[in-house]
Parts: sequence; structure tokens; C-alpha cells
Amino acid sequence: MSGPGLRAGVMGWPIAHSRSPRLHGFWLRRYGIDGAYDPVPVPPGTFERELRRLVEEGWRGANVTIPHKEAALAAADEATPRARAIGAANTLLFGAGGRILADNTDAFGFLENLKDRAPAWRPARPALVLGAGGASRAVIHALLEAGAPEIRLANRTVARAEALAAAFGPRVRVLPFAEAGSHLAGAGLIVNTTSLGMKGAPPLDLDLAGAEPDALATDIVYTPLITPFLGAAAARDLAIVDGLGMLLHQARPGFAAWFGVEPEVDDALRAVMLEP
Repeated sequence: MSGPGLRAGVMGWPIAHSRSPRLHGFWLRRYGIDGAYDPVPVPPGTFERELRRLVEEGWRGANVTIPHKEAALAAADEATPRARAIGAANTLLFGAGGRILADNTDAFGFLENLKDRAPAWRPARPALVLGAGGASRAVIHALLEAGAPEIRLANRTVARAEALAAAFGPRVRVLPFAEAGSHLAGAGLIVNTTSLGMKGAPPLDLDLAGAEPDALATDIVYTPLITPFLGAAAARDLAIVDGLGMLLHQARPGFAAWFGVEPEVDDALRAVMLEP
């Protein structure tokens, strides 16, 4: 189906915890592709050297995770408009002459997850976004591109939220993190982009009493699959979407570019990714 020995991987530090090799390995087996997808540990300060090594060894490309996403964008010869808008790259494609194209598929993955798991949702109303890190940049970009009229952005460090608002324009409005729960009126979407609620981290403390009854709640955390935030939203009969699908869907463009097959996200893949 594809050429022999196609190779890609994921670069990060640390990298042993990454589920991307399991994800891409599943697709490689499903589609009978003679290829490999490997973890590449890249200590800080060595990213460009390791990147050039992969290019010279004939790899097709790589995913990039913490802490190298900004370095990946800076090292590329070309970048997609969405990578430049988000200010980071998570997907690299190695082309002719060793040229490197940087992309960011996190925004794509976020929206595709919502379309898949909550097909009735529409970006017609304001969204409340919690957190102002790299994932938040991707989520805000996705929502603005999709047509959301307003992003209500709350972050514990107000200066970071204000920097994002300045970068993305007047549709992004900054709120004090402690007051986020009082700004739920009219919001059709509530997004947690922080690590709060992740296994080993404290839960997200958000009062959902003011949420619209038809609002959708989603979390980018997927360990656990149902975070305390999503559990609290479900207890109020709000629709919820877990964060696993964002990981799965963001991987699709890279896999298609490296291995020549458009992969499918389905329940069989989700089950494999949730195995211990």
C-alpha cells in the first residue's frame, strides 16, 4: 500500500509516557503498511541536532511534543498558516532536499473531536476557555476560525491570558480565573485546557451552577478519561466530550502525510488507546 520502510516518530523529553507510538502502530498494522513509528528522546538543547539526524536518515517526518513545539516551528523551512498563528508545531514533514514543513494539528484535532463526539454542537455562541498555555492557543485558534463570536479566557496568571488576547484580537476577553464560573451565562462551550484534573494533579475548581443547560463541556486531559470537571458537568446533565479524541484526531494529518493513507478514528482505536 505504501513504500517499504517508511519511518516517523515522536520527539520530546520525556517521551516514554507518549501514547503516540501505540496510536500510529495500531494504524500501521490496520492498513498493512511497511513502516515504523518510534519514540525519540530529545533532551533540551539538542533538538535541532536530533531533527537533522532524522532528516539525514531518511525519516518521513515526526510529531513533536513538550518541550520542543516552539523549537520545531523555529527550525522549519516552511510553516502552515495555522502553525504560525498558534506559534508552535506538533507535526513535521520532511520533503525533498531535506526541507522541513511545520504544521500544528492540535486545533484540527480539537474541532474534529467535538464534531465526532458531539455532532449537534455549533460554534454559534461564546466559549469559556480555561488556561493560557500552548494547548489553549490551539483551542482559541480553532474556535475563532470556526466562527465563535467570543472567547472568554480565564487563566491563573492574568498576564499570560492578556498576551493571548493581544495575539488573537478583540474576540478574546480576559477574565479573572477565580471568577470564571460567574461568566458562564450564554456560553455554549466550556473548555479546560489546563492540567487540573489530570491524574496526580488537583481537580479543576469551577462552579458550574450558572452553566447553560445545553452547554457542552470538554477537557483536553484524558488521564483519567472522565476528569472531575467532566464528572461534575455530567452530574448537571451537560453534554461532555473527553480529551482522548483530540489526541487521536490530531494524529490523522501526520499519518496521512508520512504513510500515504487517511486513517480512521473509531471505537476499536479508542479501546486500544485506553488499555493499561
